[in-house]
Amino acid sequence: MNSSPSSRPSVVVAELGPTNTGKTHRAIERMLEHDTGIIGLPLRLLAREVYDRVTARVGEGRVALMTGEEKRLPPRPDYWICTVEAMPLDRPVDFLAVDEIQLAAHRERGHVFTDRLLHARGLRETWFLGADTMRPMVQALIPHASVKRATRLSQLRFSGRHSLKSLPPRSAVVAFSADRVYELAEALRRLRGGVAVVLGALSPRTRNAQVAMYQAGEVQYLVATDAIGMGLNLDLNHVAFAALSKYDGAEQRDLFPDELAQIAGRAGRHLNDGSFGTLNTLPELPPRVVSAIESHRFPAVRSLIWRNSSLDFSSPESLLDSLSRAPRHGAFIRVERADDFDALKELSHVPAIREVATDRATVELLWQVCQIPDFRKGLFGQHVALLRETFLQLSEGDGKLEQAWLSRQVSPLDDVSGDIHTLMDRLAAIRIWTYISHRSSWLHDAEHWQERTRRIEDALGDALHERLVERFVQRAARRSARRFVRAAAPAAPGSDSPFAKLGLLLGEVPGTDGAVTEEQFVQRVVDATHEDFQVDASGSISFEEQPLARLVRGKDRRSPQLALTEPEVWTGGARRRLERRLVALARDLVTEAMGGFPAESLAGGERSAETRGLAYRLAEGLGVISLGEAREQWRLLDEESRERLKTLGVREGQRFLYVAEALSPNALARRRMLTALFLQSPAPKGVPREPALSVAELGGLSARAFGYEVLGSVALRIDVVERLSEALRHPHGARQAHTLLQELRLESGVRARVLRELGGQSGGAPVKRRRRRRGGGRSGAHGPSAHVGAHQKPRRSGAGEGSVQGAGPKPE
Repeated sequence: MNSSPSSRPSVVVAELGPTNTGKTHRAIERMLEHDTGIIGLPLRLLAREVYDRVTARVGEGRVALMTGEEKRLPPRPDYWICTVEAMPLDRPVDFLAVDEIQLAAHRERGHVFTDRLLHARGLRETWFLGADTMRPMVQALIPHASVKRATRLSQLRFSGRHSLKSLPPRSAVVAFSADRVYELAEALRRLRGGVAVVLGALSPRTRNAQVAMYQAGEVQYLVATDAIGMGLNLDLNHVAFAALSKYDGAEQRDLFPDELAQIAGRAGRHLNDGSFGTLNTLPELPPRVVSAIESHRFPAVRSLIWRNSSLDFSSPESLLDSLSRAPRHGAFIRVERADDFDALKELSHVPAIREVATDRATVELLWQVCQIPDFRKGLFGQHVALLRETFLQLSEGDGKLEQAWLSRQVSPLDDVSGDIHTLMDRLAAIRIWTYISHRSSWLHDAEHWQERTRRIEDALGDALHERLVERFVQRAARRSARRFVRAAAPAAPGSDSPFAKLGLLLGEVPGTDGAVTEEQFVQRVVDATHEDFQVDASGSISFEEQPLARLVRGKDRRSPQLALTEPEVWTGGARRRLERRLVALARDLVTEAMGGFPAESLAGGERSAETRGLAYRLAEGLGVISLGEAREQWRLLDEESRERLKTLGVREGQRFLYVAEALSPNALARRRMLTALFLQSPAPKGVPREPALSVAELGGLSARAFGYEVLGSVALRIDVVERLSEALRHPHGARQAHTLLQELRLESGVRARVLRELGGQSGGAPVKRRRRRRGGGRSGAHGPSAHVGAHQKPRRSGAGEGSVQGAGPKPE
């Protein structure tokens, strides 16, 4: 990623248009066509939603989630899903996108979006997504950008005023304060039996549980703030405004027509038309506003909020001066106020801080501390006092926060008692400490504090969701919020009721009163890492030793389907969330079988036909294909494409083109599972543990499908075949090959036949390979399923090294 537009080589695309145009979807698809990418989103709730979508496509092992308070970082992520503020700008990626770029005109956050518009670039391609009102600004600031107008996929129509009682099913009522949201939710509960609630201040955990409840149809109504306006994908037919003004942090003001349209546009998803209107407690919307929303035509944005990014850290005063610098471009307006600037201004007058902040390093630290968000939005002086203490501790002694002080701040928040307002206050407070815990250099044992604050936030989120359900959903309409206690209420012997099954499944949670709700268990599954699941050779998936689901046959080996073990015991919302997490796990399992080969990103339209074709064949073969199949496409690749594939682990062997890691024990075990699932037949005994099998042991199944090559009367694992073939390339390699074959305990006649098949002989001189036609000799010619092994894919070179010692390493 380059630091300035003038130095960037990438193509810049601006996709501008109203809601429900598929802009974000297309950006995600485009990102996945590149090897690496970052997408910046306006809300952490939306970032989590996109993260779930992307991991369901490529698995969690390739995707990082980064927001101010939530980080999920696999060892080597290819794709980064972030809030705009949290985008790692120092990380070079091929593709970069920023969503809702019209927020560059927002009085508080706008300067961040403006900065991304000016400076954030992908190495190959950059996309900016947002409202069409940004067209003039994009064209003025990035003249070379390709600006495209996105058209809405469905119609949006005004339907007038409604009472709460007359709202159609699948409606959202939008208000602009938490108190008003609760008031409306209570009224709808009495009229309709239950509602889901979405506010921006909810934790992702609580919001996901509420949305899942709505999406699954457990409730038909949603009451929300304008948090739903920024790209959250909900199955809404109608949006009803309960207010037309809001407090924006500075004043109570009427919403602009384009702001109303952003929210109203959530109605009607994909090709389904939607409607919008107001509650009958409000006056009719003016005809000109209705017309503007229906036609998606609004005044263009003429100025953006800007803040100087070239900061002077020589002193607090110099930093304030550089932050206050006026823009030189006439289209920019300097940000009027920001919490971090106001905090810096206050702290720069504190004598104790002035004594310490005397060099660049400490002034830069002071600025980092000032950027700690005030999620509580309470008394500003209280937040400044917290920042003061934080900075003074970090600038003294060992430069770490005191453990005892941290504990005094965090411990009182570890309390799930109280009403909705109390829990919301604690959630806001713990979010501050979650943010601080991710500044690892500030803490002793940062992992401990990250885990502790996450656990507290999770517990508060679960408790808040439970309170919301208790208050806004009639108990008869919602069964998943009840508690299941194994010790207090064991299932009757032989009982097959869904309630008994779920009670046994959930069991007890260590460290609690022995009870766990469905939501809590599902959230543990959603938050679990890849290593927390157990997957056996048959494709059965367990979590915490409880059978949860199984993989079943899909259209090919790369596309296994998922079936929950006991689908009837879960409510709809829980079932959707479980399936989403387990689909991501299934993608990780396929990626493991392919040795981590990113086949999807190599299928992009800008890749050469040869690259796309080769990537498809390697994916189809789970990382291994015969050199005969691949030779022509491999030969036609240009040098750059060939080198790129090599960096991804692709190796040109003597008999196969393969991904090196696809020949590792773990990958071969995953191959066995996926192949047996697809063939709906047990894997041959000894696969892939044994490096050599008799052809008879294959039982007529395709050798290559399971990672073997038939040579005469035996099938050798492909990593062994490649090692033998490599040895025979050298003038005196036959002796080494003989030694390897002896370690496999093959009879002398069988060893001789294998050597002849590989193009060598006992004397060490290479012989011309003779082609023979045998009814069952060649792999891929065993029975009706032979086509499964026609294309396969191994990975890292060296994966088979040492695999023919004794009986060879035995993949688990």
